[in-house]
Amino acid sequence: MKKVIVTGGAGFIGSAVVRYLVGTVGIEVVTLDALTYAGNLASLAPVMDAGNHRFVKADIRDGAALRALFEAEKPDGIMHLAAESHVDRSIDGPAAFIDTNIVGTYTLLEAARAYWTDLPPADKDAFRFHHVSTDEVYGSLGPEGLFTEEMPYQPNSPYSASKAASDHLVRAWHHTYGLPVVTTNCTNNYGPHHFPEKLIPLMILNGLEGKSLPVYGTGDNIRDWLFVEDHARALWTVMTGGRLGETYNIAGEAERTNLQVVEAICDHLDQLVPGDRPRRELITFVTDRPGHDARYAMDITKIRAELNWQPEESFDSGLEKTVRWYLDNRSWWQAIRNGSYQGERLGLAGTGT
Repeated sequence: MKKVIVTGGAGFIGSAVVRYLVGTVGIEVVTLDALTYAGNLASLAPVMDAGNHRFVKADIRDGAALRALFEAEKPDGIMHLAAESHVDRSIDGPAAFIDTNIVGTYTLLEAARAYWTDLPPADKDAFRFHHVSTDEVYGSLGPEGLFTEEMPYQPNSPYSASKAASDHLVRAWHHTYGLPVVTTNCTNNYGPHHFPEKLIPLMILNGLEGKSLPVYGTGDNIRDWLFVEDHARALWTVMTGGRLGETYNIAGEAERTNLQVVEAICDHLDQLVPGDRPRRELITFVTDRPGHDARYAMDITKIRAELNWQPEESFDSGLEKTVRWYLDNRSWWQAIRNGSYQGERLGLAGTGT
């Protein structure tokens, strides 16, 4: 595989994938992104001017633009990461999630199918459409057990429902039209270049600035955390080696309660940038998110056994790298804090709060 299009490539996970493919794998990459609020060209700065990289500003809902791009670039595959992804925003404004995650995925599938149908037989056999999704489509776990690829979907938020719908579209385009697809569902990502509305970067920046560290509910909700660069490697592993029509779960095998995550961030900040008092004293408990799933955790037996992938970073090593990155890259996040996002609470629509 010599050239791929990465949709949503200026976002958090997408940019990690682009940097990995351009800088480490060394293939040609066309980054496609509409540059909505979470898209950031600064995240592509290390590879933006590389000879094997090209950026195209376009929207996955624009079928004509997609068809023109496929015709011009003639990619060997698509890695589809473009999505509205923040649960709290989906509670406040679900329409954008339906429009982008469902309609956008449909539009991309149709453009990819038209392009793929006309390829010569050998190129047709080699083509791949990799759809990147989330563990949230499976719903919520109790204290025990892990999500497997065979579990039924039970999405509980507008965001996860929109991603579940997009997963089903991708499956249908494979079984109905023969489009060669693979799908991955991942746990919570963290790492450099993460938009600061998400838990870990928000807590790092608030803690650095001496602001309150708001934890939803009692902080007992559990997530399995995956370092974004481990995820990028996993996505390429599935893209190049995954069985057609199959789904692969990707996780960091690092379950933590939200409170444990915030406490660990406090401890790293206290060590690296000592303040007047322990940052754990900044933790406050706030009204919980509506429909907040209790626990997510993934079984990665399938990707480990079939494709020999497993995470390289522990949660502690990945978190230290993440905190250090935010300390060393103030210009990246200060531009966001001064512009599109000021750290305000989202996701309280309909709660009366």
